[in-house]
Amino acid sequence: MVTRIYAVGDIHGHLTRLQDIHQRIATDQAQHGDHDAPVIHVGDLVDRGPDSKGVIDHLINGIANGENWTVLKGNHDRLLQKFVEDIDWCDPVLRPDYTWLHPRMGGWTTLNSYGVEGPPDMPLPRLQALVRQNLPQAHHRFLADMPLYHQTDKVLFVHAGIRPGIPLADQTEDDLIWIRQAFHDYMEPFEALIIHGHTVIDAVTHYGNRINIDTGAAYGHDLSAIVIEGGQVWILDPEGRRALPNPAG
Repeated sequence: MVTRIYAVGDIHGHLTRLQDIHQRIATDQAQHGDHDAPVIHVGDLVDRGPDSKGVIDHLINGIANGENWTVLKGNHDRLLQKFVEDIDWCDPVLRPDYTWLHPRMGGWTTLNSYGVEGPPDMPLPRLQALVRQNLPQAHHRFLADMPLYHQTDKVLFVHAGIRPGIPLADQTEDDLIWIRQAFHDYMEPFEALIIHGHTVIDAVTHYGNRINIDTGAAYGHDLSAIVIEGGQVWILDPEGRRALPNPAG
């Protein structure tokens, strides 16, 4: 049997778009007689979009109901998790003039989806107390337990990428959820084809050694998904599969 696996890009609080993507995947699974084919979500469930709480609810409930879904941790997911756990924690990769609550990061939209309202200058201990009251424990456990990557024989799924030349077992969490330039500039083959998001592009793109599937749902653009089967890759459009060209041939 041909191995088939799906991947979904950065969701960023867009529940209706995620539900639409899951329906596209279910339709494709039905057409190919493979209802149990795994679906890998490459992280960044929260921030910027209107319903981060709904996204996490949807994923938790789907997994509980038997969906073969894997959800990887993105940098935004870690920011929410760490805010709940320790308000003094500073992300070592985030630029020093930013925090999760900076308008460009979108943390407040996530808090609003959990019913947390307040002035932007609310004292952090008070805000953290409100978040702990409103964020279900199941959501915190889900965020804390998210894996950093998913690997098959020939494909590696990760939120941001990997640092070239470093064995997978030695990769740091910071790189797996934040890396950009060193990963993007590397043109040689990796040990596996890498499927990632994290960096917004106009359309799903195959670079030969990696595929970026973050098409900017965070900024109101499309949420994208692909299917990998027998070494070939397709984008899942509303009309069905569309072949994704590989520049390596």
